[in-house]
Amino acid sequence: MTGDRSLDFARDRRIVKTDEFSSVFRLRPVQRTAHFVLYTRQTDLPHARLGVVAAKRFAPRAVTRNTIKRVTRELFRQTALPSIDCIVRLSQPVNSKKGPATTASLKAALREELTRLFASLSLHQGVSQRLPEANK
Repeated sequence: MTGDRSLDFARDRRIVKTDEFSSVFRLRPVQRTAHFVLYTRQTDLPHARLGVVAAKRFAPRAVTRNTIKRVTRELFRQTALPSIDCIVRLSQPVNSKKGPATTASLKAALREELTRLFASLSLHQGVSQRLPEANK
């Protein structure tokens, strides 16, 4: 670790408690994409926090759910956001049990969609963003 706190994902940068999730879910969604819904709430904390909800009915395999969470956390860390709580919720199926659990094309599509989601949030909130490289 380089010591740069803006790129880590420590426990204080996560939404972990049920009541914290509930307080953000009570608000209207800020942004929607084909597979995700983004909820936000202003906070008094000095940094943004993230919660990810990937339901089993939309991503039946654990590998797929973990990939979604991993990509979301990576993009969250690379995006400069104000003091807000963000919840990214999977709202549409991304694959089925019949096909492969995760593929390079699925990861690329998820990364692109989530990048657009966080970019729209940055534009909506009026903050600057460091965009990650598309080819990783």
